[in-house]
Amino acid sequence: MPEVTGTTWNVYDANTLTQAEIYGRVLTELGEKDARIVALTADLARSTKIGVFGERFPERLVNVGIAEQNLFGMAAGMAKAGLVPFVSTMSVFASMRALEQVRTDICYQGLDVKIIATHGGISFGQAGTTHHCTEDIAIMRALAGMTVIVPADGFETANAVRACVERPGPAYIRLGRGFEPLHYDSEDYGFRIGQAVEIAPGGDFTIVCCGVAVYHAAQAATILAETDGVSVRVLNMHTLKPLDDAAVLSAARETGHILTVEEHTVIGGLGSAVADVLAQSGVACTFAKVGLPDCYSEVGYPEDLYCHYGIDIDGIVDRIRVMLGIVAELDEDWEDEV
Repeated sequence: MPEVTGTTWNVYDANTLTQAEIYGRVLTELGEKDARIVALTADLARSTKIGVFGERFPERLVNVGIAEQNLFGMAAGMAKAGLVPFVSTMSVFASMRALEQVRTDICYQGLDVKIIATHGGISFGQAGTTHHCTEDIAIMRALAGMTVIVPADGFETANAVRACVERPGPAYIRLGRGFEPLHYDSEDYGFRIGQAVEIAPGGDFTIVCCGVAVYHAAQAATILAETDGVSVRVLNMHTLKPLDDAAVLSAARETGHILTVEEHTVIGGLGSAVADVLAQSGVACTFAKVGLPDCYSEVGYPEDLYCHYGIDIDGIVDRIRVMLGIVAELDEDWEDEV
């Protein structure tokens, strides 16, 4: 099994570099050094990859069965006893089925419980609406004291897990299902909770994004530079709470145009967080959001859904061209497409 830190990889390692796989390994690594770390699951140890921790520390993994409310209540009790519980289940269950326990048992008491929520957004698109989760960022942002992180890929997930252990209080780390593309080459790029990472510099336009949208935004910026001569700044806003207000305001002042892109409804998520900062600052810029509208997602494979809702590379390019008033030249020659 390849090491996580400074990993070199090839196509044969793809399944072991997913967000969840790396999370399971990093948690095990941390458990070796800190006996306070324990893990809890609601019969999803294998799906969420927290079972990797359980294989190394079977006495420190608790499976409560399909009972998510109990899952978070027990985690709160363990935190009160001085442990550092990592709770892992699907995003839709963590943010909605057990919301009362997350709010009242964990956040209200400011307990040191780390929630690793997998299958976020529409990453499990073919499973249907009951397993989509496009509201969780809005919900978790609203909980007092909750840190909210949406990593771009497996390497960023490793950084987020490590950083959360060092940061006291509740944290919500939202992951995909595990088939998201890698953006970073390693963990060494300067991750800090609450500080955006500039993926690409730019002076004409800014994309603020998180999660799987980071990869698509970075590719879109390259296309716009090459085909339209537009210099696009890309900010990976991995931490949605606390948000990097300074990065948002600098982008607004220096580029004059901001587009937020997220695998979430446009209500209450990253776009709303950025809009709040802009509205209170008085800084003028054009602004738009890309995400799901006020709807429940269609059912289908994630890649098709990203295309449908404009979260993919082409969707981002098209939206920026519209905002800048650029008319893309139509290519009538299809011979090079065959």
